[in-house]
Amino acid sequence: MSALLKPFRWFYHEFGIDSIQETGSNACLIITARACRMFAYGTNALVLALFFAELGFSDGRIGLFMTLTLAGEVFLGMFLTFTADRVGRRKVLVGGSFLMVLSGLTFAVFANFWILLIAAVFGVVSATGGDFGPFRAIEESILSQLTTPKTRADVLAWYVTISALGSAVGSEASGRIVSYMQGLEGWKLVDAYHALFWMYTAMGILNALLMLFLTQACELEREEGAYVQVAQDEENERQRPLEPLEPDDPPTSKLRAALGWLSRTLGAISPSTRSIMYTLWNLLAVDSIADGMVPYTLTNYYIDSKFHPAKSTLGDVTSVAYFLAAVSAIFAGPLAKKIGLINTMVFTHIPSSAAVLVFPAPNNLVMTVILLLIRAGLNNMDQAPRSAFIAAVVKPEERTAVMGITSMLRTLASTSGPFLTGLLAGADRFWIAFVVAGAFRLAYDIGLYVMFVNMDLHQHEKPPEMVRSNGAHNSRVADEEMFELEDLPSGSDDDETVYDGHDTRK
Repeated sequence: MSALLKPFRWFYHEFGIDSIQETGSNACLIITARACRMFAYGTNALVLALFFAELGFSDGRIGLFMTLTLAGEVFLGMFLTFTADRVGRRKVLVGGSFLMVLSGLTFAVFANFWILLIAAVFGVVSATGGDFGPFRAIEESILSQLTTPKTRADVLAWYVTISALGSAVGSEASGRIVSYMQGLEGWKLVDAYHALFWMYTAMGILNALLMLFLTQACELEREEGAYVQVAQDEENERQRPLEPLEPDDPPTSKLRAALGWLSRTLGAISPSTRSIMYTLWNLLAVDSIADGMVPYTLTNYYIDSKFHPAKSTLGDVTSVAYFLAAVSAIFAGPLAKKIGLINTMVFTHIPSSAAVLVFPAPNNLVMTVILLLIRAGLNNMDQAPRSAFIAAVVKPEERTAVMGITSMLRTLASTSGPFLTGLLAGADRFWIAFVVAGAFRLAYDIGLYVMFVNMDLHQHEKPPEMVRSNGAHNSRVADEEMFELEDLPSGSDDDETVYDGHDTRK
């Protein structure tokens, strides 16, 4: 019996399932909630652009809609993320779920461009199939708080993996549902699209219910000695709260106040964190511009326009793409332990970027689908290591703000992408968007490796641990191996050296 169970025990430990168990029920609730949310977003990834085209919106309007929706998600996410640690993370997550419900109801009932735009800008609708808005930054901050350096990469990897499975099931279900409803007497294609948003609404309700079961452990744990910015002028200046704006303030004053609010939030982050994140934010902005130009929503629209496959076939392709993304994400945690976070991010992302670059080249559906599967299969492997990397280089009390700003800047950078792609599509130059996006993604990969491959990690963890290097040289040691080294019998430092994760004794 022991021999039969050995493979299962190996999988349980090697792929980080034990890390989820160690983290507790809050991690399971958050991962399940995101899976439900991504199920809903998976339906959007397949049908949103097709839905608008069926309503008669031009390519330019479709791109404009997605750009304005992403802009709305930037400001909504910024506001809710920056207030989450004061108001309560669980309250913000529940509130975001209800915004998702309201948006779903609007899309299920209305067909007017401006009504749908208002619901998308002020609610929660994934215009690109990605997880933007108020949820992800807060959830990743909670998971980073609940985990240890040893378990964090595994938990975040499963956070990405299960969500990708949700997207896969959502895309597959939506394609099948649309094809089935088209065959019903009296049903038009646009009616089938409307029906999918009732499913989106139900997922929003389920997301809210799951968030209600989170415990107090998910709220911010403030530590003594946390960095607080001290103003350079009088004492009362640094303690004075932001005065409320008067109703008759001109728009420029309100904009100035909003920028001041962002400036103060950045100022509350320690200089050591800012010096790292400014570089990373610039690189992520380049990557996000690329992602905004060719999200799965517009990629499906491109395939539909070029090859005209059946909606069920398109749903199958999208579902398989998300499924591959889910399966590959399982390996992100173990791979990060072996070769480091940055190496995992870069060397899994480069083939995906190359697939985007050459995506328009094939003139047949099969080769195009193969490139899409390569892109999707490797695209998610950098997500969990990226979140773990950010958590490893910033102070615990700064994680929510930093991850919120990261999410905001990524979304903001991606806002111009759909509009530009819409203009290119309207001018019959859709293919240029993929070439530009692929080049930008490769530039991000190279820049990330050059700037961060040798950065020391986990300097702010409590209790204090040995500083870990994520570098690619002979001194590199993976996180898990560091913990194993700490458990070895003590001896002379001169008798042991670790090269590339291997223990060598004289």
